[in-house]
Order: sequence, then C-alpha cells, then structure tokens
Amino acid sequence: MVKVKRAIISVSDKEGIVDFAKELASMGVEIISTGGTYRLLSENGVKVKEVSDLTGFPEMLDGRVKTLHPKVHAGILARRDLPEHMSAIESMGIQPIDMVVINLYPFKQTVLKDGVTFDEIIENIDIGGPSMIRAAAKNYRSVAVITDKDQYSDVLSELKTDGGLSEKLLSRLMAEAFITTANYDAMIASQMYPRFCEGYPKSFPVPSEKVEDMRYGENPNQTAAFYRDPFTPGTTVAKSVQLHGKQLSYNNILDLDKALDICMDFEKPTAVVMKHTNPCGLASDDNIYDAFMTAYNVDPLSAFGCVICLNRNCDVKTATEISQHFVEAVICPDYEEGAVEIMEAKKNIRLLKTGSPIGPSERHREPKIKKVQGGILVQSDEDVPIDPANLKVVTNRAPTAEEIHSLLFAWKLAKHVTSNAVVYVRGERAVGIGAGQMSRVDSAKIATMKANEPTQGCVMASDAFFPFRDGVDEAANAGVTAIIQPGGSIRDEEVIQAANEHGMAMVFTGCRVFRHG
Repeated sequence: MVKVKRAIISVSDKEGIVDFAKELASMGVEIISTGGTYRLLSENGVKVKEVSDLTGFPEMLDGRVKTLHPKVHAGILARRDLPEHMSAIESMGIQPIDMVVINLYPFKQTVLKDGVTFDEIIENIDIGGPSMIRAAAKNYRSVAVITDKDQYSDVLSELKTDGGLSEKLLSRLMAEAFITTANYDAMIASQMYPRFCEGYPKSFPVPSEKVEDMRYGENPNQTAAFYRDPFTPGTTVAKSVQLHGKQLSYNNILDLDKALDICMDFEKPTAVVMKHTNPCGLASDDNIYDAFMTAYNVDPLSAFGCVICLNRNCDVKTATEISQHFVEAVICPDYEEGAVEIMEAKKNIRLLKTGSPIGPSERHREPKIKKVQGGILVQSDEDVPIDPANLKVVTNRAPTAEEIHSLLFAWKLAKHVTSNAVVYVRGERAVGIGAGQMSRVDSAKIATMKANEPTQGCVMASDAFFPFRDGVDEAANAGVTAIIQPGGSIRDEEVIQAANEHGMAMVFTGCRVFRHG
C-alpha cells in the first residue's frame, strides 16, 4: 500500500485536473506543478508549489527544461524499501514524490493541424513528461503514475476507501504508462522516419488509438478490439461515423474496409456488394441507384448478409431498395434526407457515413501489415496504373475499343478479389466472380457457375498468369471474347495459342495483382 504525501502534476489535457487536484489536496497531499498547470490550479484555489521552488532552478529554454532535475527524478526513483536509497536522498535534502500525474504534449494534435510547420511539430515532442512517466513506472511499487484522466476516479476511490493505493492498481497504472510512452514514441517515429529515411526501419512502430472493444472477433470464442492510426489521411472506415445499428463486428470492419478500398478506384457512381472480404457484386452506372441494383443482382444469393459501399450519397430510392434485403452494413459519403429513416426500420443494419468523398482523390496508400506467428509482414500498398496504350496485345486479334473499356474495369475488380482471382465483366459491371481457389481453372469454372446472366460476350481478367491453357479453354466455353492478364508464365505461348484457337483477344499488363488472402 502506497500512502500519497506528495504529487507532481503537469498535464497538457487539463480536463478534470482541477477537481482531481482539489480532492488530493483535501486529503493532505502536497502538490507540485509546472507552467500552465500550475497557473490553472492556482487560479482555482488549489494550494500548489511551483516546480522551480522545489528544484531551486528556474524553468529555462522556453520551458524545454523544467522537471529534468535530480530533486524531481531522485524523489521519484528512490526505492522506499532500500534504506540506502532513502538515506541518499535525505542527505541531499530531497523528499520522495509518491505520485506523478502526467499527460504529454499534444504531438498528434499538432501534426494534424492545418498548415503546421515542422518546427512546431518538433516543439511538441515532450521530453520531461516521458522521463517522469518512465521513472515513476519503473518505481511503481512506491510511486503511482497517472497518464490518463480516465484513471482519476479509480485512484481517488482507493485513496478515500483505503487511505492508500494497492499494488494491484499501481501495477495496472505502470503497465498503462508504458503503453502511453510506447505509443507516443511510435507516433513520433512514424512522422520522422519517412521524412528523412528510405526503406523499412529496423523495427516497425505502429501508432494507434483504440476505437472500441468489440463484442468478439472472427468467432464468438475470440476477443477483439479495433484501433485506428491517428495520422492516416483520406477516407477510412476508422474515421467513419456510425448513424444507426448495433455495434460493428470484427468481420463487418474487414468487409467495410475492403468494400471501401474497391470503391476508391472508381470515379463514376459505383456500388460494391461485399461478402467475406470478396466482392460478390460490382457495377458503375450513371446514378447510384442503377449501380446498386446491378451490383446486387450479380450474385443475389451470396449477397444475403452482405456489406455495401456506395461512392455517392445514398438517396431515398436506393435506401428503399436496400431495405428490402438482409444487409449487415452500408457505408457511403452521406445519406440524403429520409434515407436513414427508411433503413432504420431494420434495427440491426449498421449505417455509416464517411463524411468525405469516396474516390481516387481520397485514397491514401500506407504500408500493409499482417501479423504472423512470432512476427509481422510489412509491404507497400502499390498500385500500378494501367495505361490502355501500354497494354501488350499478344494474340492475332486485338481487342476492340469496347472490349478494352471492359477489360480495364475487369482489371480493377480482379485486383481486389482473393486469389486465384478470375472475373467476368460486361461493360462496367461484374457478371461472374471466381475467388480463393487453389487452381486458376477452378476459379474460371466458379465465375461461370456464379454468373446470374449469360456470360457470352464477356471479358475476363486474371490477377496472375495462367499456368496452363485450361483456364483459357474454360473461358472460351463461357463465351469470353477477350482476356487481360499479367503474363509471365513459362507456358505463355501455349496460353496465347489457346486464345488464338478460340478467336479471343488477349493483352498482357506486365504486372501482377495477386492477393494471397
């Protein structure tokens, strides 16, 4: 049990600090503070000592040096269970500090300010705060370290009830303190390294802040939480606002993220129908209603329980149609008047708005991270734009202008389908989607099987090369007239020959868009 006699308080986020300090003072705790926190507490009638009175040394260098002093750090770090420690600080006239209440300079908020300069960012890197937090956390059996206003009530409760703080609470506060400093350093590193270095760093810090704990993970037996990167610009699920429906599930977020990712590729009104991280419908049209109707009807059987992304505001007509189906979630820039009310009749449907456009201009590419047992994989999120003029025609017949238009649409779809991906497209809509198979020919067969309309006259896209001609033969059986694929197989000639035999046009992109999962 730690009795709190002296506390040092220095906070940037001052919400709740006056009431907290008054409670401490009422229990006889001596309070030491710095700068703006000292002024705020003094103005509100809290008896408080300035840190310079403690150290005998004034703040200097525009406040860069305030608490970096032995009378602060020795008071925090001295182990109460070691007589030699206590004797050492007593001989130097240093009194123990039993509580450190710190939240750090607003580095994140500074970075996110419009027009911020690099010098401003640098000045908002806290030095003394993390030093005191780490010192108190290291000596947690003797010192309480408080880094978040949400901790105030638990601390006051124990002080009032028990007259001191338990090791259980002190241990929890210590662990949360190291999370605070680790994430703070991760935020700084994430901003500095890309400015001045190339390649991947020796370790990969990821700044994050919790959005919420989730009801469960992929399955009910798994726990889960959702975090966001505070610095990611552009339109994201993590920054979206939920307007209606029960809490998003782990799987909802995966599908929403993937659906949003697809919609970001298209300028025209576009709808994506997502199921289990693969699109089961995609269409662009002159208006969002027609785009949605076409996308949903690509594979209405699979669309049961789907997630929908619209890259235009959801109007009443589209909302009315969506409300006729079992849909898990909808995400779009916003909803026209009356649209939310129509869909709210389904109490469980989740309705999200991004509040910002969904399209290529709002896309931000950042490293993709995947956790594996005992490590992480990090890769760039590259997208190689395809210039129609650079498509390599490898067959006797070149594709028509209409086929090229459809092939490019199909290529955009294929790169979002889990491998081995084969998609059939007509115009600007999906017709059949084959995903996640161990062999490419099976994906071609599934694309044919899943089509909800005749596939005659469609084009095909494949996310990677054809290892054998059988995928091309299967496409020919489905009536496909043109194929877009990366090329690069040792059997390219065999595959090209198959296309020629069937009178197909085939183009190579020279780049692969394979997604392992």
